[in-house]
Amino acid sequence: MGERRKLARWQVNQHAALKLEQAAEELFCQIKDINSKGARITLNTKLPQDSRLKMSLRLSENYAVEAEVWVAWHKVINGINHYGLYFSRIKDADKDKIYKFINRYRSNGLKQEPSPAAARVEKEKGGEGMHDHRIFERFRKEFSARFIGLDGKEGQAQTFDVSAKGLGLSTTNELESKTPLEIWLDVPGSTDPLYTRGQVVWSRLAGVSGYRSGIELERADLMGVSRLLRA
Repeated sequence: MGERRKLARWQVNQHAALKLEQAAEELFCQIKDINSKGARITLNTKLPQDSRLKMSLRLSENYAVEAEVWVAWHKVINGINHYGLYFSRIKDADKDKIYKFINRYRSNGLKQEPSPAAARVEKEKGGEGMHDHRIFERFRKEFSARFIGLDGKEGQAQTFDVSAKGLGLSTTNELESKTPLEIWLDVPGSTDPLYTRGQVVWSRLAGVSGYRSGIELERADLMGVSRLLRA
């Protein structure tokens, strides 16, 4: 389960340039989609991962923004680097520049719609839909976990996917929606479990084996998910 975005992601497919702090030259890139919380870009150059980057992003001749960025995910497709960038720190003035950039260029064909990877809507229990709009990539990973709810009862679970902002948990019993949880994930090769907190967003029956639930974490744990992926 990834971060559920309230803000629309705008598909742009616009050529741009970015410059890392203390770098001598700009790097040409293409912005696939963007909002005030992050962007999806393609780039020939490989960016450092598992670290915060300070960069300026020149959206056009008139609009350039500065932000502290975390590389949320990275894929190589046909030799091109695809990145999901999370703006971990960005000034309101730069957010305003993003909105102005979008407003200026949407008249030339931009439409407010989620990116293809984020367009899926899962129908959950009771007929309510959960918009699966993500800036954080989901990874299919299985880790043993235990959790404690407000009632103090401890339960056992196994992840079926992880991201920096959420977990998918398989459990024997159904987890009630909106229930806060404290969670410990067993990390292979480590004696220290990964601790996090979150809230149950949805829960549904998964065949005869039990239930599957989506957990939204209190905050984006980028270091934590990096630790899990390296295990």
